[in-house]
Order: sequence, then C-alpha cells, then structure tokens
Amino acid sequence: MTNSQENRAKNRCGWALTHADKPFYIDYHDTEWGVSVHDDRLFFEMLILEGAQAGLSWLTILARRDTYRAAFDNFDVQKVAAYDVARQETLLADPGIIRNKLKIAATIQNARIFIALQKEFGSFDSYVWKFVGGTPVINHWPTMGDVPVSTDLSDALSKDLKKRGMKFVGTTIIYSFLQATGLVMDHTVDCYRHDELLK
Repeated sequence: MTNSQENRAKNRCGWALTHADKPFYIDYHDTEWGVSVHDDRLFFEMLILEGAQAGLSWLTILARRDTYRAAFDNFDVQKVAAYDVARQETLLADPGIIRNKLKIAATIQNARIFIALQKEFGSFDSYVWKFVGGTPVINHWPTMGDVPVSTDLSDALSKDLKKRGMKFVGTTIIYSFLQATGLVMDHTVDCYRHDELLK
C-alpha cells in the first residue's frame, strides 16, 4: 500500500470527510486541527479566520487562507493594528478574501485588543491558556453528532473577549477557535488523530 493509499484509508472525523476530495482540507484536519498552539501569530490568524467564517463554511475560508495571509501581512498583529482607512478600502476591493466591511473593520479592532492582551498578560498564549488551566480539554466523542457547538468554556472566553471590545467572537466562533488551536481536542474516538494526540 502506498503512502497515498494508506492516507486515504485512515479513519477521520466526519467533518473532514465532507470534503475528502480537497487535499488542503484533509491536511488541515490531519496536521493542525486539535494540535495545541502556543504561537501568538497563529492564535491571531485563527481568531481572524474563525471570525471571517461567520455565516459561511470553513471550506470557504480555508480555501482562501493563503490570500488572507497575503492580504493581512501574514497576520502580523502590529501591522494589522496600524491599518488605516485607505488600507481598509484596499482590502474591500480584494477578491481573495471575504469582502465584508464589518469583518474587515473588526479584524483591525481585534488586532489592537489582541496587542493590549499581550501587554497585560505577557502574551496572548498566557491569556488564553488560563481558561483551561494550562492543560487542553481532551474529549472522547463517539461521533461528530456528539460534539457541541459551544460550552461553558467558550461562553466564558467569548464573554471576556467581547467585554474587551472584540467583534465576531461569539461563543460558537470561539468554540471553533478552541478546537482549531488545540485548547480543546475534539477528534472523535474513531479518528486516527484522537489517539495520536493523546500520546
């Protein structure tokens, strides 16, 4: 069996199989989703991408990830926080991203609040991991139907971010963010990544 055939034969979470014909989608599931993040740049990227997903599918956003990185200076939070009105207009004309005025404005506002959190806690990493006591929440869901769309944890983080002025950080968006960045590990028990991430 070739590596490609072996890869296709692996059991994966149901959501990944909905677009099994998209290699980048499968690769995201296999290499990123549920892996604990401790890098502030990646935290900022995922926070913005999850917010951009509001009302859309994750496939729609993930397919544009490279163009998002190009449009937003590889999610350099200092650069994004300094964007002016002219830069916002440029972004609104960029066909490679979701051209939503509110979401673009929120990205800039959220960048400024993200920096404030870094200053207050030393890093966004230190801030966000406090919500899980420094240890990821490991779940053992039988099926994707058992996985919640929000929890008390996402409620608490969402509430705190909103209180600080962030936008597009509702509890459902934040739960997706927690799953994506590995503060919560929600691979189903039949997915090969579940056991790998437990090791």
